[in-house]
Parts: sequence; structure tokens; C-alpha cells
Amino acid sequence: MRVAALNSGTQIPLLGLGTYKLNTYEQLYKSINAALDAGYRAFDTAAVYGNEAQLGQVMRELLPKHGLVRSDVFLISKLGPEDHGPRAKEGCLRSLQKLDCEYVDLYLLHWPGVAGLEPTDPIHAKYRLQSWVILEELYDRGKIKAIGVSNYTVSHLLELLGSCRVPPAVLQMECHPKLVQKQLRDICKEAGVHFQAYSSLGKGALLQEPEVKDLAESRGRTPAQVLLRWAVQQGISVLPRSSQPQSVQENSRIFDFELSDEEMQRLSNLNCETQYCTRDSTSIR
Repeated sequence: MRVAALNSGTQIPLLGLGTYKLNTYEQLYKSINAALDAGYRAFDTAAVYGNEAQLGQVMRELLPKHGLVRSDVFLISKLGPEDHGPRAKEGCLRSLQKLDCEYVDLYLLHWPGVAGLEPTDPIHAKYRLQSWVILEELYDRGKIKAIGVSNYTVSHLLELLGSCRVPPAVLQMECHPKLVQKQLRDICKEAGVHFQAYSSLGKGALLQEPEVKDLAESRGRTPAQVLLRWAVQQGISVLPRSSQPQSVQENSRIFDFELSDEEMQRLSNLNCETQYCTRDSTSIR
């Protein structure tokens, strides 16, 4: 599995399995078993997904089956927006407890805002900075191997970079050919922050995009493979999710081909700032 170096000194696999909406033990077992078999070594969850405990249980059962130990996989989780500020340490430690791990490889602030507040409330900025200090503390203690953020806009990221003691290792954001996130990615590159994409398939909508389907057919690949390849070829790590073992395994076959510069540009030309995820963090002050 190809990896990218993080500023924390650790490495992150470019391909990981997303687990959003994989809420039952059976769903997780089936998908993760297929993923481990196909070579996936990164797995993404979050407090708000409600499946950290099930994921931890599945990992304990499946790692020995595949001849692996905890250090062979890269686990990602995230602090929920209801736990920002004074509750941040409690929220982080709760994730560790549910995952039944001594450490997580990457822990993110899932959202730049606090649950239940108006977007312009100044408490958002105060609490997310308090939360970051807690992540820095747990990073120092080795409970978290790398810390980062998710759904941070340019202004949120610049605010954090201007105040943090430990810089974020990762920014996780929606990204695909219809939302290339150039400005955000440029800032990440300049600051040494790894950019990780979620919703690489546009919640399935991009699989039916004519340009994507045409390119996939001409290369003898699936539309999903083409979309994922577009990202990893730029050094962006991806987290495709599927409850179907066949799709999980198909999505892993993205490192044995390369898109030409022309093909990459054809996909990037689809950019029209389309977001498929309905929650928008741009209004959070």
C-alpha cells in the first residue's frame, strides 16, 4: 500500500476505508474483512458515526485472522462538535476507550463549530482552539500519533496555523473532480499539511458522470477506480466507503495504472464547486 509522510513523523496510507453509516457489527465485519484482504491498512471512523466500539471489536477479531497486529493498521477517529472546548479531553478519551486502543494514529477535530450554536457565535473560535490544545496534550502523551482537522475552510485553517504549538498533520475535506479545492490544497502544501479527501465518489453521483464513465471505459477500469486514481495520483489520500465486499476490493486496485496528464486534466476540468455533502462549514465563524 502506498503511503504519504506526515509532519508528525508517521506515515498515512493513501487508501483507507471509510466507515460512515456502517453502523452494525455485521456490516463492519464484512467490509473490513474484505478491505484487509485487499491490502487496506487505514480505517476512518468518528464519534458521531456511533460505531467506534463496533470497529474496535471487529479489529480485535480480524487482525489475528489476517496475520496482523494493531501497529499494522492506521486508525482515524474524530472529536464530535458537541464535545468542543471544556468537554474535549473527555471526548477524545472516550474514543480511545470505545476503540479499545492505547493510541489512535490520527485524531481530528471533526467540525470547526460547536453543536447547537448559531454560525456567527464567537464561542466557535474559542472552543475549537481549546479543543486543539487538548489534542496537542494527548499528542505529547503518545495517546494520539498525529492530530488534524476535518471540514476546516481556508480561514479556519489559517487561524489554527497562526496559533497552534503543534501544527495539524492532516486536513480532511470533501474533494473530487467537481470540487478540486485548489486554494485549500495549496495552503496545505505550503504549510506541510497532508490533504485527505472524503466523498471522492460524490456520494455515488460521480459514478454516472459521462466524462468519468467514458474515461473508465476507455481504460478498462471502473468509474470509482478512475476517481480514486485522480486523487492519489496527486498525493491525496482517499477513504472510499462500501458495504459490498466486491466494491471494497475493486476500489483497492488503483495503484497498478496511471492516468495521463491529459486524462487528469479532463477530470479536473469538471470542477464546478459542487458539494455533495449537505453540511457546509463556510458559515462557521
